[in-house]
Amino acid sequence: MVDPDEVNALAQLMTWKTAVANIPYGGAKGGIGCDPRSLSFSELERLTRVFTQKIHDLIGVHIDVPAPDMGTNSQTMAWILDEYSKFHGYSPAIVTGKPVDLGGSLGRDAATGRGVMYATEALLAEYGKSISGQRFVIQGFGNVGSWAAELIHEKGGKIVAVSDISGAIKNGNGLDIPALMKHTKTNGVVKGFEAADSIDPTTLLLEDCDVLIPAALGGVLNRENAGEVKAKFIIEAANHPTDPEADEILYKKGVVVLPDIYANAGGVTVSYFEWVQNIQGFMWDEKKVNTELKNYMTSAFQHLKEMCKTHDCDLRMGAFTLGVNRVARATLLRGWEA
Repeated sequence: MVDPDEVNALAQLMTWKTAVANIPYGGAKGGIGCDPRSLSFSELERLTRVFTQKIHDLIGVHIDVPAPDMGTNSQTMAWILDEYSKFHGYSPAIVTGKPVDLGGSLGRDAATGRGVMYATEALLAEYGKSISGQRFVIQGFGNVGSWAAELIHEKGGKIVAVSDISGAIKNGNGLDIPALMKHTKTNGVVKGFEAADSIDPTTLLLEDCDVLIPAALGGVLNRENAGEVKAKFIIEAANHPTDPEADEILYKKGVVVLPDIYANAGGVTVSYFEWVQNIQGFMWDEKKVNTELKNYMTSAFQHLKEMCKTHDCDLRMGAFTLGVNRVARATLLRGWEA
């Protein structure tokens, strides 16, 4: 459910994330307290349009640009665009994550998952490794988890276990990801996939692997289970999947955690590209989108590593230091110091 404390926390995280990614945005978050799965298509449309009528004066192309998150998709963004345009004239740059037919960017759908793959590549390269031959476990097989799985599989990574709301599946020799994608397209969930064994979803995070990718909910790694994690690297594709106590336990164990404010910044980065394309009225091909995303993710990782070296700290502290420093510098330059 949406509650003010969580929305405030996510807005603050978004501020640091856009600063780490080095894109010219602040941070904002919003939501409606409802269960979208229990609403019909027309109820969702009416709810979205009324919400837009209430906030159309608070958002704007150079004020606040919404993008999809939990429980929303490109259709939701299309409704917001249409409703906003009734008040302000046609404004494609008012939202990102739109359908391509309405000025959405190619590559936006895969952006967060692709960013996770680029982030994983950058981190592993630091340790003289590549994605090829590494064993992966992915928690969550929604937009982010499924795209990350597909792209990591293409790079030669072996995905041994995945889970979603229906349960968890495992194949020690590596899951056939293209076949699993077909299965989830047909059935909506990973459960029942024949070329894998069913396992207890609560033990998924503790499976033996090289790289663990939590791509579902926040707070899944905590003091109860962190000590039993077998992965050497954790890539935070979800927002805040590791709580502070787990962070400490993992740090002492020597597990390298790549923080969410860097690892899942691919989505907001391609949202920025979409906004740029809409303002210019000039659309890019998918190759350009993916090339630019790789440049941004690679450059952000280099700056993050420099920050860690300067302050002798772990990646999470490095990422926050980088983000907060950039915001502080901009604040001082504008003459806003307290």
